[in-house]
Amino acid sequence: MQASFFTPSSPFSRRTQWLAVVLGAVLLTGTAQAQGFDFERVTQIARERAQKPYQPVSNKLPADLAPLNYDQVRDIRWRPERALWRKENLAFEAMFFHLGLYQTTPVLINEVTPQGTRHIRYNRADFDYGKNEVRPETWGDLGFAGFRLHNPLNSSAYKDELAVFQGASYFRALGKGQQYGLSARGLAIDTAGAAPGQGEEFPRFTEFWLVRPEANATTVTVYALLDSPRASGAYRFDIQPGAQTTTTVHSRVFLRTGSGTGNPIATLGIAPLTSMFFFGENQPRKDDFRPEVHDSDGLMIATGEGEWLWRPLQNPKQTLVTSFATKNPIGFGLMQRDRQWASYEDVEARYERRPSAWVRPLHNWGAGRVELVQLNTPDETHDNIVAYWVPAQMPAPGQPLEFAYELSWQGDDQQRPPSAWATQSRRGMGYTKQSAETLRQQTQYVVDFDGPALLALPADATVKAVVTSDANGQVLENMAYRNPATGQWRMTVRVQRTDAHRPVELRAFLQHDNHAVSETWTHIILPE
Repeated sequence: MQASFFTPSSPFSRRTQWLAVVLGAVLLTGTAQAQGFDFERVTQIARERAQKPYQPVSNKLPADLAPLNYDQVRDIRWRPERALWRKENLAFEAMFFHLGLYQTTPVLINEVTPQGTRHIRYNRADFDYGKNEVRPETWGDLGFAGFRLHNPLNSSAYKDELAVFQGASYFRALGKGQQYGLSARGLAIDTAGAAPGQGEEFPRFTEFWLVRPEANATTVTVYALLDSPRASGAYRFDIQPGAQTTTTVHSRVFLRTGSGTGNPIATLGIAPLTSMFFFGENQPRKDDFRPEVHDSDGLMIATGEGEWLWRPLQNPKQTLVTSFATKNPIGFGLMQRDRQWASYEDVEARYERRPSAWVRPLHNWGAGRVELVQLNTPDETHDNIVAYWVPAQMPAPGQPLEFAYELSWQGDDQQRPPSAWATQSRRGMGYTKQSAETLRQQTQYVVDFDGPALLALPADATVKAVVTSDANGQVLENMAYRNPATGQWRMTVRVQRTDAHRPVELRAFLQHDNHAVSETWTHIILPE
């Protein structure tokens, strides 16, 4: 089941700005037990926090740090030789981000060792301040803006950046040969559906516990405490680097009582993913030499009912929210399927190296929906895509909402449907003698499919394109044929809109002998 609607909103900030989303939070001191620190202890802290009103704290920076601009803050760098666990020569190391500019609210960071748990204090000697004229010796225990983990991901001679936790509840990771693209979050609240004037609420991780890995460890563990005006939560992240780096997430979320906001949560987003889509083959841009610019090109869903869905992403003029109802989903993710450099022609951004992120539930999630939020962005420096799981039932205050999932950061070898999948979705007409008015009312897509189910068909197989539209569209033409240039199968769909100011929703798949032999391609024709 799918539904779409439009709501006004603003694009999410991106790259340097994705780090800028901060909310005040209670700084916790003395919360870690000296011995036996684990996920249950973080859960206890989160449960206690949820029973009390949210208490934001000041995020005021020291007077000589606050005026620094973007370049000046970038000039403050962690000294690599002082990385956590470097002296022990472990497979993982941690380095920390300095506060400044967009990052004004500190997080507490602790280390968990066999001997106990210790708070990692801010130490001015850990940073190189570059040309900045500041006096860090007067700042005290300033705290940190976040941290990054390092591991010899691509070469045994060097520890590459593996994962970053910084800004609200944002985190992201890399597999071998990848470059940073989309991000994940711990929790999303009211990304869509917020009460008028309320806006989205950004929970933030307020405290972390980094577990010292054993010698030759292949996984590193991080615990995190999440807090916001209407929720608190406990998180465990087990990060395993590789060609496909995996982050196994265990979370327990508690809705806060007595938050004082006056508004119940409209949309609670589990396992949220945030990405960027500026333009692509289904929405080309005439004034840019690059064929495509995006960190992700589609949302893929494996429903609990056994259907695989693919929705190409778009950059709408107005915010577009669509949802896909299911029960016990097999998985969902924002994917970067197009892995060819020629598809982007960008020697700096290298969008073909951006990872896909696939969420695989580790238990039955019950009934709910995968929701996709697409906002307008004027350029590629803003995130404008969000996807997450919305449970059908909200927990009672004090009762945990518990989810466990594996989040895979995938490159060329990524999750695919078992049958066949869309490799590209091109919008536009070829040569035609139709009038300009007729062309204005009609939209054509040319979609290519590939996969084992199609490759196994005999040369003379008959394949049918099954296409349906909602009430605002009329399917004028749909056909499927083998592409003689590639050996793949191509589907052509031409649709006429009834009302050009309303969207049209399309669904299509390839069929052979009354059996589906591809995923379901589902697309929205945006209103004029």
